[in-house]
Formats: sequence, C-alpha cells, structure tokens
Amino acid sequence: MKLRAGKGFTLEELKAAGISKKLAPTIGIAVDHRRKNKSLEGLQANVQRLKTYKAKLVVFPRRARKFKAGDSTAEELATATQVQGSYMPISREKPSVELVKVTEEMKSFKAYNKLRVERTNERHLGARLKKAAEAEKEDKK
Repeated sequence: MKLRAGKGFTLEELKAAGISKKLAPTIGIAVDHRRKNKSLEGLQANVQRLKTYKAKLVVFPRRARKFKAGDSTAEELATATQVQGSYMPISREKPSVELVKVTEEMKSFKAYNKLRVERTNERHLGARLKKAAEAEKEDKK
C-alpha cells in the first residue's frame, strides 16, 4: 500500500516514543487522538520516526538567558539551521522485481479453465466425499 503522511500520531505512538501528548504540539508534532494503530509494524515505524525527530530537534529557549529542562545546549543552538521544505518525508523502499523468461509451459497454461475446474471441485467436494463413504460401506458388506 502507498504510505502517506496522516493527520497526526496516535497517543500510543507518542507514549512509546516517550513524548507527552501536551508537549507534542509545542514541538511541532501533530496528534490525532481518534486514530488507532492497526498493525504493529506501522506502530513501530511511527515510533522510530518520532524518536529520530526528537533526536534531531533543537529547542530554543523562550528567553535567551534562562534555560529550562528540555532546551538544547548552547553548542547545538550555535550550529542550528532552519530547515526549508518538507522535513523527514515518508520514504519506502521499492520492492525488487525479478524478471523471468516466459516458457512454453507458461504460455500454454489456461488460468481461466484452471479456476473453473477448482471452483467446481470445491462445490462438489461434500457430495463426492459422501458418495465415496457410501461406496466404501458397500465394499465392506
């Protein structure tokens, strides 16, 4: 499926990344309290994105001389640069496609016919089993 940026991170993802739900909007993280995680892989990927974001984040103090807990150090502030454009876009590695030569067997295979035969076999399975059981009873007598 195509991955895209959503409306925000779930409360579960924020908790796993160690970010409080009230702090998240103040440091530029969107929160969607209605969203639910459907898979463990998606949850882990989003938690990893949050942790990476938090590691790269430079928080400037509100007042230049008064530093509070969570603010970045003076060295980090000196080397900080403003990011232009999209930050940490969602990227997904493309699956590799394996090329194969088309054989005569592949060309002669009739997929539609095979599907019809399998559907018919599935439909008549119960009746055929019953008939086989009756025939087995007859043989025993």
